[in-house]
Formats: sequence, structure tokens, C-alpha cells
Amino acid sequence: MALSSTQRASEQSTPRWKHDVFLSFRGEDTRKGFISHLYHELDYWQAIKTFKDNRDLERGTSISPELLRAIEESQLAIIVLSPNYASSTWCLDELTKVVECMEARDTILPIFYGVDPSQVRNQTGSFAEAFTEHKEKLITKKKVEQWKADLTKVANLCGWDSKNFKCERELIEDIVKCVWRKVHPSLTLSNYPHKLVGMNSGLERLGVLLETDANDVRFIGITGMGGIGKTTIAKLVFERISHHFEVSRFLANVREVYAKHRTLVDMQKQLLFPILKEEIKQVWDELWGTFFTKKCLHNKKVLLILDDVDQLDQLEILVGKKDWFGMGSRIIITTRNERLLVEPGMDISYKVEGLSDDEALELFSLNAFRKDQPEEGFLELSKRFLNYAKGLPLALKVLGCSLYNEGQDVWISALDQIKKCLDSKIFDPLKISYDGLNKMEKMIFLDVACFHKGKGKEQVIQILDHIRNIYSRKGIHALVEKSMLTIEKFHDPLSIDIVEVHDLMQEMAWEIVGQESKEPGEHSRLWLHNDISHVFMNNTGTRAIEAIVLRLLKLEEDFPNLKYMDVSYSDKLTSTPDFTGLPKLEKLNLEGCRNLVEIHPSIAVLKRFRTLDFSNCKSIKNLPTEIKMDSLEYFSLRGCSKVKKIPQFVRQMTKLSMLFLDGTVVEEIPSSIECLVGLIVLDLCDCKSLLGLPSANCNLKSLDTLCISGCSKLDKLLGGDGGFRVS
Repeated sequence: MALSSTQRASEQSTPRWKHDVFLSFRGEDTRKGFISHLYHELDYWQAIKTFKDNRDLERGTSISPELLRAIEESQLAIIVLSPNYASSTWCLDELTKVVECMEARDTILPIFYGVDPSQVRNQTGSFAEAFTEHKEKLITKKKVEQWKADLTKVANLCGWDSKNFKCERELIEDIVKCVWRKVHPSLTLSNYPHKLVGMNSGLERLGVLLETDANDVRFIGITGMGGIGKTTIAKLVFERISHHFEVSRFLANVREVYAKHRTLVDMQKQLLFPILKEEIKQVWDELWGTFFTKKCLHNKKVLLILDDVDQLDQLEILVGKKDWFGMGSRIIITTRNERLLVEPGMDISYKVEGLSDDEALELFSLNAFRKDQPEEGFLELSKRFLNYAKGLPLALKVLGCSLYNEGQDVWISALDQIKKCLDSKIFDPLKISYDGLNKMEKMIFLDVACFHKGKGKEQVIQILDHIRNIYSRKGIHALVEKSMLTIEKFHDPLSIDIVEVHDLMQEMAWEIVGQESKEPGEHSRLWLHNDISHVFMNNTGTRAIEAIVLRLLKLEEDFPNLKYMDVSYSDKLTSTPDFTGLPKLEKLNLEGCRNLVEIHPSIAVLKRFRTLDFSNCKSIKNLPTEIKMDSLEYFSLRGCSKVKKIPQFVRQMTKLSMLFLDGTVVEEIPSSIECLVGLIVLDLCDCKSLLGLPSANCNLKSLDTLCISGCSKLDKLLGGDGGFRVS
């Protein structure tokens, strides 16, 4: 992907520092104690390149060119202000150079070691004595005033006061943590709120699993589909706890490095360099790398994060067994392949889930508007993008950034575009998972994503085994482990397992099939009715076609002669089509469509309907307000447990003989029921919210059976002797 001119300019202007830290200190005060320990922690354990002047005695009266150059080539400076610091003209010259180079960058970190900040700020106590001596040495007034001004500037900066810490160890840990964040901003996420949305629950869960105070060695896995936030959580964990360990390393992109070089020796060197230093050249292959890892780290408390592992070999090369590491060590592995996390030695794993609706809106808004809520007028548009992303942080960030500072017309156009083609910034990271599958797993994944999403697991296995002549159960299990598919429990009386695919994973599958050829007849799978029609009408089918599945409810064409439609127990059906293109439809069976919510209003005006069955459509709340079906004979809302109000019957309907409302939550029967002059059976059983029955004046002379058992709130019965039987 090409960089923008702004990005290129930014990268070109970023200095490449020779040193991460320049240490300025008074040797006689701190060299053999505090400075020795601080340098050891920074340079040796944390691999923060630190410049420390190793000469015990100052030579000459002016600072050496080497030190001046080291300051210029350092990213930040730590100034250790000790009692005798100001007595050294060398130290004061260092200080002036540091202020000159770094004041504007805000990269000066003062440590008040055994002195009060006010002494430094106002040059009192030992600092006053030092400046008296300097004046006696005939140092120019201008230079002395410059030193004083620089001391005051540094003393006014935020830093550390040694007296506020119980021991030097605590002080050093706090300093190292701060320096590490400044030196490794790409791994420091606390200042980037858009990277933290939805992370707290995961961090809390991992905190429990890590239990950093415990003295055992733990291997902990973080798993989930591509783009879900595994690396982000791992970086946050590393940032927050790395200072507790003697050796801490974040080895990124293990899969990519291994695929490119077919060796991980460079990663072994990254891990071992703080200890081996110049001897790192002895690690010239993986075998020697494992030898030195065991030798050097078996007595060290290590935090090691392996990011994006996809093969067992990689774990064996980099971390081997628990006895490679000292007590208290924590090895964290991020992977898309859950199978790796059930190997011997793995203690426990954490699966990262998608963001909630509120979290998704916040993350999207932070990227699209640079604040945590949408701008006025953009909420509904934002929700449409959220529905597309389905809680995937990667997609929310990519989409949000692409819409920043754009008007609603661009947003609407973008919605149309993403329905046609998956953004490459989303597609490419997701396809990594697909590329890692074997041949059979790829075939099963594409079949499920294109044809079988939302179907029962056993049904899918039966279809694949029969059509493909394979043992698909093992393949589906592997795809679940690799975060390509999920199995969700459908909690009804049957309690069946449903095979699901994340919407963006499904779009990736469609894109993969679409990239096989520009000609639909050369695609391996056909599911779009336009493609299927094109292939059959133009006779362009080839041997490449492996499967064709046509979903009638997705068709846009009219069926003017269709009389009977049975879509009962269609679990994925959420709304009915527009019925105006079905003028001769007589029978519609929607029984058991548990997720059906929306009934198209055109259903109310079809004149040839004889049977309309909505039995056990448990998600329907609202129906058309009126019914004008002259031919209707049978109408069932049985078990529609959210229906509170039934339609008005606006004209005389002589043919409707059976009306089933049992199991609904209707509160009253409309007076227009008197239009049903041919009604024979009215079933109101278990209508627990029903408060009354039609009045005796209703003209229901044909009514033979009225079922009202289980109507707990019914406080009166139909009066008169209407000639019907109550049961």
C-alpha cells in the first residue's frame, strides 16, 4: 500500500537515534551504586541503548566532543541531580547541551537523588556552595547564569524525588517503566484511547491468569480470529507488567518471519542479546539458539510474548519447555489456532471476543470523529457500518479512519461500496488465516461460508460427507480451532449446534471465490442468482464449478404464477420479501421461523391467500394493521409469544373459518372480529394477557368452538347464548 505524502514526510523527519538514553550524573556521588544499578536495568535487562561515560576522572575543563555528540544522538536524557552534581563544570556543560538539544522535545527526565528539588531550582545548599566555588575560579558570569537557568528549567520538569520511594529498587523500576514507554511508543498504548476500547475486561481476565506474584512458570495463550485484538491486548499486558521481570521481550510477527526466512534464529538473537551482548554471534543457527536460551534464561524471571504463532515448531524453537525459564516467568502466545494451546505445557488460554455494540460505536467514533460519540446526524449511518463490522476492531478502525472528515454523501457511497468489495486492509489480514489451511479445510470453509452458514452442524456434516465424499467432522473441528468457524448452541427443545461464520469472514470467502475468474462459469461455487442465471442462459459452465446453491428468498425477480411457498423453520429468515410480485400466492407457511421479525405490509392486500401460517414465529411483535384477504380460510398466530395486537378485519370475510391465537399475549379481541361471519373455530388458549372476549352482540353465528383454557386474566365470558360451544 502506498504511503501518503504526509506519512512519508513524517517518517523521513523522524530521527534514527544511536542511543535511546544519555545518562548525566556526578560519578563520585552515584557511579558505583545507583547509576550502576540503573544502567544495568536499562541497558542489560531491557535492551534500552544507554550511553554512560565510563571515565571516573574528568580530563580538562571542557566537555569532550564525544559527549557532545552522544547527547545529540540520544533520544532522551536522564539527569541524576545529586548533592555534588553542580560542583562539576563537566556535568553543568552536559546539562546545558541536554537542555539545548531536548528541551523542545520534552525528553529530559530529572532524578533528584539525595537533594530537594527546591535546592536545585533555587541553587541553595550544596548547589549554592558549588556556584560560589565557580565564581572564585573566575568562570564568566554569563556561563554561570546559563548553568543556573538550565538547572532551574530542569528542576521545574516532572521527574523523580528519591525520598518518595522506599528503596532504590522501586525508584529504578518506576524510571525504567517510564523510559521504556518513551523509547517504545509502538508498544505503548495507554496514550491512544482508540486502542483501549473494549480491552479492560480482557486485561482483567489475563491479570487473573498471569498472577505475576506467583513463583511458578506459566504458558498462557491468547486466541481469536484475525483482527479481533489479540496483539493489542498482548502489547498492553507487556507495557503494564514488563518492569516486574529481569528479561522482557515482545517478539512480533512470528508467523510472518518464519514464513519468509524458514528460520527463527534472528528472533532467538533478539531474546538473548541483552545477556550475550557481543557473544550473540555464537547463535548462528536454531540449535545453538535453543542451547543458549536454556543456558541463559533457566535462572531468570522472563516475560516473553510470542505474537502471531501458527505452528507448533515455532513454539518448540523459541520456548521449548517450562524448565528453560526461571521461576516466576510468564510466556504469552497469541495465535489464531486454538489447537496449539492444548499442547502439553500450556496452562490456560483466553479467547478474545468481538466488541459489544456500545464498545464498537465508541471505537468507530474515535476513528471517524476523533471523539467517543458520532457527530449530530451521523448516528444511524454509524450503526449501519457497525452492523457490517460485527464487533471486529480491525474493521471498525479501517472503516472509521476512511470516513474521517467526510460528508454524509461519502458515507452513503462507502456503504454501497463495501457491500460490493471487502476493503483490502480488512481482507488481507483475514486471508492470512485462510492461507494457513490445508486443502480440505479450505474446501470446507468455502462451502460453509458460501452455502451453509447458520445451518445445524450435523446437517452440514451430512451434506458435506455425502456431496464431497470426505470426513468433514474433523475439518469443521479444525476450522473452529483456527477461529474460522464457530459453533453456537441453539437453545430450543432440540438444543442443536449451529455452524456460524463471522460476516466478514464470509465476505472474505466470497471474495476468494470471486477472484478465481472474471467469468462466473469458471468459479468453483455459485450462489448469486444473477451468476447462476448467466451461466445457464449463456451455457458458460465449466468443470471448475463444484457446487451451485440457489436461495429463492434472495431473488429479486417476480413469480407471477407461484401459488405455494413453504419456508417453515428457516432459522435465518428475519423478514419476508415484498409479496407484490406474487399475485397468485395462495398458501404461505412460515411456521417455526423463530427469528422472523418483520412482515412486509404487502401481505395484507393479497386477494388469493387461503392459508397463512405464522405458528411459533416467536420474534414477531407487529403485524399489518389491517387484513383484506377475501379468500383467506386459515390464519394461525399460534405460539407467537410477542404478538400483543392482531390486525383489524376491515371487510366481511366469509371464508375464514379457523383463527388460532393461542399462546399469544393479545390483550383484547378487536370488535372487527364480527366481520368473520364464517368463523367456526377461535382458539385463545393460554392467552395469559387477555382481559376480555367479544361482546355478545358480535355477529359470530357460525362460531362452533371457542377455546379459552389457560387465559388467567380473563374476567368475563361472552354473554348470551351465541350458539357456540366453549371448551
